[in-house]
Amino acid sequence: LNPLLLNIAADIDRYLPTRSVCVFLGDYVDRGPWSRETIDTLIKFSELQESLFLKGNHEAMAINGLTDPSLFDQWLRVGGVETLTSYGVPAAVLAAGRPIVELQSAFHRLIPQNHFRFFRDLTSSFVCGDFFFAHAGVKPKNDLSRQKEADLLWIREEFLSSNEDFGKIIVHGHTPTNEIEIRRNRINIDTGAFSTGRLTCLAIGRGPLCVIESSLGAR
Repeated sequence: LNPLLLNIAADIDRYLPTRSVCVFLGDYVDRGPWSRETIDTLIKFSELQESLFLKGNHEAMAINGLTDPSLFDQWLRVGGVETLTSYGVPAAVLAAGRPIVELQSAFHRLIPQNHFRFFRDLTSSFVCGDFFFAHAGVKPKNDLSRQKEADLLWIREEFLSSNEDFGKIIVHGHTPTNEIEIRRNRINIDTGAFSTGRLTCLAIGRGPLCVIESSLGAR
């Protein structure tokens, strides 16, 4: 993330746009040891550069799991343990099979207030010009103004296989691919950073689309 943010800043300095907005597509937590550090980094970046943060399905599970024990338990199985560890929940507590309510309480106590505000302010979609941004995609046949949050955060095959003209080009992540997917109706920039070390950004301006990629390993 850090080298990619430097690349973004360099790209802005190079082209000097009248206004630039960085849109992040969600899934900032889980499946890695640095969830808390990632949120800290994004908050600091947003203080220097206009940014908009979308909610991913992993943030939804983490947030809603604070009050829903069954969802919290589900979240633990898909990366929540790593997130709790990054926020300082002791490994001994996690390994001891403590009741879910105790883990919920420990997580709640350890989240900084600025992180609560970050999670609270996450939005499910964003529209700019000819582009519609969402974490996972959109429900075909439904107007973009009437999309349900569950679809915006979770949808896969029904959206991915659709050739429908959605009215705008959908920029999304959620479903990892080996290479950037640029289709007539959608652009997928999820290159599976949690497992590949490849984190990708799409620069959209008046010229051709530009892909900026940060690679943590040899390619």
